[in-house]
Amino acid sequence: MNRILVTGVGGGVGQSILKALQGSPYQVVAVDSEPLAAGLYAAPVAYRGIEARQPGYIDRLLEICRTENCRLLFPGLDVELLPLAEQQHRFCAAGVLPVISNAEVVQTCDDKLATATFLRQHGFAAPRTCRLTEAAEPTFPVVLKPQRGGARSRRTFVAHNSEEFEVYQRLVDRENCVVQEHLPGDEYTCGAITFDGRCRGVIVMRRILRDGDTYKAFVERNPQIESAVRDVVETLQPFGACNVQLRLKHGLPHVFEINARCSGTTAARALAGFNEPRMIADYLLQQREPSYSIQEITVLRYWQELMVSNQRIEQLTAGSQLAGDGTQL
Repeated sequence: MNRILVTGVGGGVGQSILKALQGSPYQVVAVDSEPLAAGLYAAPVAYRGIEARQPGYIDRLLEICRTENCRLLFPGLDVELLPLAEQQHRFCAAGVLPVISNAEVVQTCDDKLATATFLRQHGFAAPRTCRLTEAAEPTFPVVLKPQRGGARSRRTFVAHNSEEFEVYQRLVDRENCVVQEHLPGDEYTCGAITFDGRCRGVIVMRRILRDGDTYKAFVERNPQIESAVRDVVETLQPFGACNVQLRLKHGLPHVFEINARCSGTTAARALAGFNEPRMIADYLLQQREPSYSIQEITVLRYWQELMVSNQRIEQLTAGSQLAGDGTQL
């Protein structure tokens, strides 16, 4: 059985990948640095890892991949993307293929100003964006958000007038903040799969957010948005999954964020018939062309409790001190 390593299973992206691979012919090996990460106890095999910013992060993942004979690696946290992109040659040498774009693509997507610049340079519609330190009096409303490293709307504010703009400037890191045109109307999160420079599929979901996360999603067939997303990713050239977020302005898709990875809505997309991790694994491991049949459905997200014995938690916590010691769950 082919094994797949999924990292960052304490977060929404990692857990969404786990859900999408349930019932597939692939066995998942879950990794997270936090012993109370829920995804560790929802996978058949789990290991405690090391935080991506710590020394030994790559070595630990390679050690787990060799021990479990993993063939693919799906990253579940943004902070892992660049280290994995820069060291993917080490995984390939060990017979493991990280589902990760190259470092240039990862850096472009992580930087909101670089994303907007890329889009406009290639003729795509994007909201007006500049550094906070270079912003003149903006045309309101505008969004203040981290230029690099933002996640789940943290330190993101919408200013509707000068007074709000002055207040929010004091709440952000001025050296890592952009001011972006705020686009009204519905927001869309779109998934795409790209291999060898060609987009192999797109799914469009209109969404409602709560605290930066999608908690209501509506799968729609929208040829205009699908075509726009396809054009963007074929220009960007990511590897595997890519998440494109946009709003419509005067009926035209304006992309404001791109994530070169799977999304927190990956599992919801799988329910709609567009299972990105499964299609990626089938293509890379079975040489099977991606195929899907999208259903126009509404996805309502809710909490689900996971009961774990204290013994399992103690096992995993203690086992992390032993090299290559996985905890069977």
